[in-house]
Amino acid sequence: MKNKIGEMAAKVWKTLGEREDVEISKLPQILRERGEIVYQALGWLAREDKINYHSKGGKTFISLSYDEREIFKTSLKTGTQQNSLKQQEK
Repeated sequence: MKNKIGEMAAKVWKTLGEREDVEISKLPQILRERGEIVYQALGWLAREDKINYHSKGGKTFISLSYDEREIFKTSLKTGTQQNSLKQQEK
């Protein structure tokens, strides 16, 4: 189960890197995974200060932290995204 949550954390990280922000309740649908796993992965990323939570119109949204967004952008430019995602799984 821990491996699955780590793998999902990497998918969440990538998804948030590709989008400006995501409504938290829609993330399981976007990732096609049970909410239980997705929300545990969010907890993992939150504990590591990799994501931010914010509210708009009474809804909760999540996005990558500034530093993580910069890492994501750099990984796209250098083609090291796969390495960055593998680091997320550890």
